[in-house]
Amino acid sequence: MTHSTKNATDLFALKANILDWAKQLGLQQIGVSDVDLSAAEQRHGDWLRAQFHGTMGYMQRHGTKRSRPAELVAGTVRVISVRMDYLPQSQDRAASLLDHDSRAYISRYALGRDYHKVLRGRLRALARQIERHIGKFGYRVFVDSAPVLEKPLAEKAGLGWVGKHTNVINRNAGSWFFLGELYTDLPLPIGDKEISHCGSCRACIDVCPTDAIVAPYKLDARRCISYLTIESREPIPIEFRSAIGNRIYGCDDCQLVCPWNKFARLTTEPDFAPRHNLDTVDLTDLFAWDEDTWLEKTQGSAIRRLGFECWLRNIAVGLGNAKITPAVIAALNYRRGSDSKLVVEHVEWALAQHAQRQPVVNTDALCSRR
Repeated sequence: MTHSTKNATDLFALKANILDWAKQLGLQQIGVSDVDLSAAEQRHGDWLRAQFHGTMGYMQRHGTKRSRPAELVAGTVRVISVRMDYLPQSQDRAASLLDHDSRAYISRYALGRDYHKVLRGRLRALARQIERHIGKFGYRVFVDSAPVLEKPLAEKAGLGWVGKHTNVINRNAGSWFFLGELYTDLPLPIGDKEISHCGSCRACIDVCPTDAIVAPYKLDARRCISYLTIESREPIPIEFRSAIGNRIYGCDDCQLVCPWNKFARLTTEPDFAPRHNLDTVDLTDLFAWDEDTWLEKTQGSAIRRLGFECWLRNIAVGLGNAKITPAVIAALNYRRGSDSKLVVEHVEWALAQHAQRQPVVNTDALCSRR
């Protein structure tokens, strides 16, 4: 280590300074943990062995580097975990859009600028501030971008506990926040691990449209709408398409029913404000975007990683669940000519859904009344 901190008093003072600097940078909370994730490593291994990760091969690609920070970044002895609130609008407003008969629902975290960029920038600024104070030190910034068990780390650092839906919950702020980490060689004082306060509540389990929370604290990603609409590049299994409703990018149902989110605060971060009316837009309007428009509208957005083809796939499912209107049928028929087999398959499914819902005309009865 080349930094100037030499004793416990220096390190306690530094931790207090880091907390102040983080708040000045728009981060709502920080915590510090050691690097012992042995219990989380066992749980993660069990999850992988159950094949709950689906096609997310990266979840097992790096072996123990994910659960042993010092193997990922040599010299790491502490992890500074931070949280940043992102909820841009009231939860009532979000809930009113779920299963709307014409509008799209996009997970609240993706309405604004890509959080990876926003939070990574703040963490780098925090590291530079530490460096100005103590000199060079070892660190590396992570924001959902490498093999990191961010949720167990946040729990150990005291930012919250991993709830039954497997999101981190803070008793004073709910769960509408992003997590980021600073791996460091600074032996900072560690915080107290948070314990679960979910109790007997099972609201998140009961509300999940696809029954993805197969047991408390256990998520089968293969059934999760966020996985199906974001991570997977395959056809969405037919058994889940109706349950997806109008959720074309992610799902927030489990957070919207969580009692602890009565304490959630709206973000004051301009970067997380909705762009291009994505919080109110109709499915047919989104389906009309060509690829150039999509690239323009998703510039700097987390949605970009989905790809245009899967974007259309998801909207086709949403339109299959929408109210039958001439505009909906026309939009679906137009995309029947797509070059993508994936898109056409979901368009045909959507049209079949509407055909099944159309009232059957009894021609014999009509003739008898003449």
